Amino acid sequence: MSLTDQQRKFYENTLAVTRQEMDELDRLIEEELAKVKDRLAELQNGKKASRQMYDAACMRLGIANDLEAEEGHSGD
Repeated sequence: MSLTDQQRKFYENTLAVTRQEMDELDRLIEEELAKVKDRLAELQNGKKASRQMYDAACMRLGIANDLEAEEGHSGD
């Protein structure tokens, strides 16, 4: 079955519109991923700073750092 000119134009338009929608969705996905990556970096930096303070407090108090022992068991 061959397509009429009207049917062909309909399907060609459908292709163009859905391609634009997919491109826009890809762009939005990339934007959201960038936000998540930025937030993860912020959280990791905060955790690193807290860990440094915890390590220093253990050292100043002369006590064992229990986080080091936990990390050995958890595989972080």
